[in-house]
Amino acid sequence: MKIQQIRSAMIRIDYAGKTFLTDPWLAEKGAMGPFNDPSFRYCRPEQAEIAMPMCDLPMPRETILEGVDAYVVTHVHPDHIDMAADGTVGEFMDKNVPVFVQSEDDANVLKRSGFSQVRVLSQDSSFEGIRLIKTPGLHGTKIPCGPSCGVIFDHPSEKKLYVAGDTIWYESVAETIKAFRPDVVILNACAAEFIDQGRLIMDDEDVKNVCDACPDAKIIISHMDNVAHAAITRKNMRERLTRRGIWEKVLMPDDGEAYSF
Repeated sequence: MKIQQIRSAMIRIDYAGKTFLTDPWLAEKGAMGPFNDPSFRYCRPEQAEIAMPMCDLPMPRETILEGVDAYVVTHVHPDHIDMAADGTVGEFMDKNVPVFVQSEDDANVLKRSGFSQVRVLSQDSSFEGIRLIKTPGLHGTKIPCGPSCGVIFDHPSEKKLYVAGDTIWYESVAETIKAFRPDVVILNACAAEFIDQGRLIMDDEDVKNVCDACPDAKIIISHMDNVAHAAITRKNMRERLTRRGIWEKVLMPDDGEAYSF
């Protein structure tokens, strides 16, 4: 498999001869503007003024989309798929390419947006002989800011991949790791947070918990440096994981960087 970090939670995954694009947030830098939904209160006032995405795409949009066989949208949030003012999503995506989502509710959003091949992930879903197994997520330490999921990629010719999605470390993530014993794990870990919902995704302690739970797996840290409500940057994460003695056990790609396993 080849894993290429694009931006935030957007990853190009070449797996068993097929190319997947996860959480395709394809807008230009700053195009979403500041996120001003009053139901989400920032922990630091200055964060409310920051336009997102915070960084440019590392390559042309056309290059990112070229050759994609299927999309995986772990949940319909505006930093995981481009969202218009009328609630439609996926402006820049090819709407004839199959797209996998976590629920019928999310499927309805994609269908209303013009996507012709929308499929709901389950324990038994697959694509061209590749198993795509939905895994649970908990998107907040206080009040989850909506449902989210992860995905196990499984094929006899490949190592097993676990894309954890937007989740904190909790018992169901531990159970997923124990049940599937993934060889490669991708974690969203910028510790994004809001006052009422708490921390929404993993931080350095959660990364350590994952490392302890699957010490032989390759751990990749994603979803960094592009949302205003993040509490940890790539620089901070490296410092924190170094203090925890596990920096050498993880990979934290820059946008555009790729690994093969």
